[in-house]
Amino acid sequence: MEEKMKRMRELVEFLNRARRAYEQEDTEIISNYEYDRLYDELQGLEKELGTTLASSPTVNVGYEVLSELPKERHERPMLSLDKTKEVGRLKEFLGEQKAVISWKLDGLTIVLTYRDGELQKAVTRGNGEVGEVITNNARVFQNLPCRIPYQGELILRGEAVISYRDFEKINEEIEDVDARYKNPRNLCSGSVRQLNNEVTAKRNVKFYAFTLVRAEGVDFQNSRLYQMKWLSDQGFDVVENHPVTADTIEQEVEWFARHIEKNEIPSDGLVLVYDDIAYGESLGTTAKFPRDSFAFKWADEIRKTTLLEIEWSPSRTGLINPVAIFEPVELEGTTVSRASVHNISIMEELELGVGDQIEVYKANMIIPQIARNLTRSGVKDIPKACPVCGGKTKIHMDNDTKTLYCTNPQCQAKHVKSFTLFVSRDAMNIEGLSEATLEKFIQHGYIKDYTDIFHLDRYEDQIKNMDGFGEKSYVNLQNSIENARNTTMPRLIYSLGIPNIGTANARVICRALDQDPEKILNATEEELSEISGVGGVIAGTFVGYFADEGHRDVFLRLLKEVRIPQEETDAGGQIFSGVNFVITGTVNHFANRGEVKEEIEKRGGKVTGSVTSKTNYLINNDLTSGSSKNRKARELGIPIISEDEFIEMMNK
Repeated sequence: MEEKMKRMRELVEFLNRARRAYEQEDTEIISNYEYDRLYDELQGLEKELGTTLASSPTVNVGYEVLSELPKERHERPMLSLDKTKEVGRLKEFLGEQKAVISWKLDGLTIVLTYRDGELQKAVTRGNGEVGEVITNNARVFQNLPCRIPYQGELILRGEAVISYRDFEKINEEIEDVDARYKNPRNLCSGSVRQLNNEVTAKRNVKFYAFTLVRAEGVDFQNSRLYQMKWLSDQGFDVVENHPVTADTIEQEVEWFARHIEKNEIPSDGLVLVYDDIAYGESLGTTAKFPRDSFAFKWADEIRKTTLLEIEWSPSRTGLINPVAIFEPVELEGTTVSRASVHNISIMEELELGVGDQIEVYKANMIIPQIARNLTRSGVKDIPKACPVCGGKTKIHMDNDTKTLYCTNPQCQAKHVKSFTLFVSRDAMNIEGLSEATLEKFIQHGYIKDYTDIFHLDRYEDQIKNMDGFGEKSYVNLQNSIENARNTTMPRLIYSLGIPNIGTANARVICRALDQDPEKILNATEEELSEISGVGGVIAGTFVGYFADEGHRDVFLRLLKEVRIPQEETDAGGQIFSGVNFVITGTVNHFANRGEVKEEIEKRGGKVTGSVTSKTNYLINNDLTSGSSKNRKARELGIPIISEDEFIEMMNK
């Protein structure tokens, strides 16, 4: 059963990935035949197990927008748990009883109701008595079964959560730093309570069951552990749980403490519940807490240290965040030397000054924070100049919070996206420089313009000692930078990020201007407008870009950093002039479809993403594929050719 359930989940994940690649990225990672075979296998498993996940490609979940979330009273109040930070108190609670210990997940508690094997209702915890109905949103949780084998009424509780990885990814996409979510729990709460469940679907919310409330007619052998196993067999992901007694509680708490840092799901402690269901229920509740369970909160490990400096870290929105740098201390098994202070208001509240004695800890054993400032010397030396560009700074008052901003619109930290384009695959193709890494390098002053990327060896020691870097990463990055020095003029022009200039336009313009830097710098709008495929708008933005002395200077300096071989004039002739191609599926003789596109454009042809009446050829090695592009080509009478046939055409 477990192996089949695991296989079902693997198929759901892989088929969804294949579908996204095909529909959104125009890439086929498997053939249509193989997709259909795996789809049939998934359908068979779903039928056999009686379980269908909400994210399964075999069910279509329609998005729905609500005007408001309806409220509903819980059948019985959802009480909080009594808490302790002492393992000894857990021993007292256990006595002679066996119990179940599990993560206390830090998300949003949800109550689910299933009838006749179908998800009927999902309600948030709310205030414990009244919650919000979020059924439409629950249907798009990544791992929630919308159909299960059990046909009676099932009520269970669990936690909706967003992983640290997804939290960071979503926050990176929010341009306004002030609008970013403070932690995964806040993001999850906002995602689960959306009025439009399409937003929820994009947030990768997951659900982990932690309590079975009711399932009539099932013999659970009077065991909470058995209930968790039964829920797992129904298709639910259940919170990680272990059996425990008073004799093993210390070892179990230590085990969870060791694993929390590697845990992708936020957790703020542990939960202990008696395994004996009847015994636990016989104890009843106090006015505030159930008597059959207990929460264990991590006792914060606090270390005293000395504040060495405040590092001011600019972001792409202009916000400059203060970061406390202190003498390294050991916390929860790792060495810590920095903690975000977030804004000037918090600095002032702590009266934080260099040289102060501070106490630091890890919130939820993960995120370094300042607990107290013992000497409180006061805030001073707030920078008047941006540490990245040297532009003037200004203190803003945002929602009663003091924040520091860079006022220079040309600050490099505000233009991370342009550096990301410069190093991208179709531009200079420098691996190892993700957007996050570029942001760090810019913040540290290693990169001020594009040419600095070719001289990162000036900061070899600093880079090797950065988080996520080391000797191997640094060497790989330097090799990639050296390889990038061998490039082409169209790639270099595209990498500059000139508005309206894509790879195809860059190639056409460079060819028309004989790949000559002087002609490129001094081209007129009239000259460019005469080039086939280049209109007045493109000509205007191109000329306007190089009218800027700063842009001209960077371009000329870049030419000294790269090696551009003399391109063969009209290699193979302009044999594809006026011919439109669409490329789909995998290729065998080229590294990727981008290389096929380059060969077509080099010979005067054009490549588009979709098949239309203007398409002359569809290149697809799977000639019999039932893909949408093949079907469209057949409908329009457009030839579908293999890669080998294309190479024959190219070499004629």
